[in-house]
Amino acid sequence: WVVIAPDGTITILYGGAEMGQGASTGLAQAMAEELGAKWSDIAVQNAPVSASWQTGAPWTTGGSSGITRHIAAMRTAGAQAREMLKAAAADAWGLTDTSTLIAIDSTVRNTYTGLSLPFAQLATAAAAKPVPASPTLLKTGQFVGVSVPRLDIPAKTNGTARYGIDVRLPNMVYAVVKNAPVLGGTLKSTPSVPAGATAVVNLGNACAVVSTNTWAAIMASKQLSASWTTPADATGNTSSTILSTAQNLMASGTGVVTAEGNPLAAATAMGAAPTLDQTYYVPYLAHAPMEVPNATVQPTYDALGVLKQLDIWISTQSPLGVKAAAAALVPAGVVINVHTTLLGGGLGRKIETDYAIHAVKTALGLKTPVKVIWPREEDISHDQYRPMALSRVRATIDPTTKLVTAWSNRIVSPSIAFQRGRLAASGVDSSAVECATIASGVPYVAANPAHAVEYIRHASSVWVGYWRSVGASINVFVVESAMDELAKAAGVDEYQFRRQHLLASSDPRAARFLNVLDAVATLGGWNTAVPAGRARGISLATCFGSVVGEVVEVSAPTAGAMTVHKVAVVVDCGNVVNPNAVEAQMQGGVAHRSEEHTSELQSH
Repeated sequence: WVVIAPDGTITILYGGAEMGQGASTGLAQAMAEELGAKWSDIAVQNAPVSASWQTGAPWTTGGSSGITRHIAAMRTAGAQAREMLKAAAADAWGLTDTSTLIAIDSTVRNTYTGLSLPFAQLATAAAAKPVPASPTLLKTGQFVGVSVPRLDIPAKTNGTARYGIDVRLPNMVYAVVKNAPVLGGTLKSTPSVPAGATAVVNLGNACAVVSTNTWAAIMASKQLSASWTTPADATGNTSSTILSTAQNLMASGTGVVTAEGNPLAAATAMGAAPTLDQTYYVPYLAHAPMEVPNATVQPTYDALGVLKQLDIWISTQSPLGVKAAAAALVPAGVVINVHTTLLGGGLGRKIETDYAIHAVKTALGLKTPVKVIWPREEDISHDQYRPMALSRVRATIDPTTKLVTAWSNRIVSPSIAFQRGRLAASGVDSSAVECATIASGVPYVAANPAHAVEYIRHASSVWVGYWRSVGASINVFVVESAMDELAKAAGVDEYQFRRQHLLASSDPRAARFLNVLDAVATLGGWNTAVPAGRARGISLATCFGSVVGEVVEVSAPTAGAMTVHKVAVVVDCGNVVNPNAVEAQMQGGVAHRSEEHTSELQSH
């Protein structure tokens, strides 16, 4: 995981995806801290993609695990390299042990004599030393917890950064994908080559239109004349039909109860007239990362025309997934090299391998290097979407205490896990109920027995996938909206209503949520006058171990539109590796979500 060059450059190998979140820098901070390196000596590059490099910690970057899943391994590797360097220095000075030696500023220093040797001078001898199994972790705080400069920013600002879409190979051709116009459709036959194109490759559920540059391929694809099959369930894939099915399931479908709560107890406690009975709807959402799905593939053949090697340059969150998908398309024994590039956004879309499969099939069909791109229209219309969901919340408030005494949340949504064969038909998709249950959400109702979350799987064949925070993006909206409506029904301020429930909660995590809630109320000026024509909202969320609170100030200047004026954000994410990176993440999330919800509002 660490390479020390003769010029003193210390390259840290990163096996995950750098898609702007700063994970590669954060892991480098942990490594450099244990190693005793000087930050100006540090560089990062992607590690080779092979199972041996990923053993025990698959480098799929998703679920906000880029740092949390790998920081311990990177710390250990840094400490191992440090001890090996110290052992090499001890040999150079004729010492029998390393007790007087420390690693600091990319040197090994003898604290007794004051002598020092640079890492670069020791690296060759150190590499031959045994790797210590359990080195002591120093955790000095030299870099972890410090806002060091992001390692990927200089190249991104001077134009030298290479994303997947920037890859250029000798004799390369260009192709764009044209997917079946109906989900699940397939090509009846390979269409004729349209004007401006040099070839058309049949991909089964799509075709690749090939030309001498991307723009020419895009223009030629618009002239493509193709015949497609239409699957039997195509008529069911309309917005109205999908919603109607969800409504029927909500009314009469058999729900699967999560591990906590009791629907009967909840229904009995709230009776026939609960304080709140509200159904919320959220639509499918496309990922739409800035860099569209793309990959460049170079096949290599021997003198007899037998495929020997595939090289794939790709913006991916799952390099091993790409390697496995490519291996399924070629004979055993073909060497497959996956070269992970920077990602122009991922958001979960680039965990998938559909676009990689298209690129490999195109290269094999052409037997030449090719860059394959999904134009934005294809990206939006054939994404693996954030699931739609229908969520009915019923709750009752005690008129005296103003606390929720019964809570029921019934969720109808397609299952990502079921579509991928990882869930039984009668199971509960953990992503679908994420942040709706007490265990995964804000502990407003603690372990109230009159509480239940039910899940009903929607069998829509529209393909769904992991979209930035997955179920949290649905269920936080639902739960927090319900809490607002309950606060209004109780005649209690929304901030105080949440506060009262956290104070009354028996959950040991409640104090952490209360700290965030109070801090964001203060930061957002909750108790100050709201400017004329504006309103404020407050909300809490938890996901992947972090707790976030926001106060948002908005206005609605015209019907169907909303302007966001201010957003106050407080985040408790536990151990902070790079404070600036966390701040940038929160700012980016606010900007992304503000645009997304504005478009949802307009579309409804």
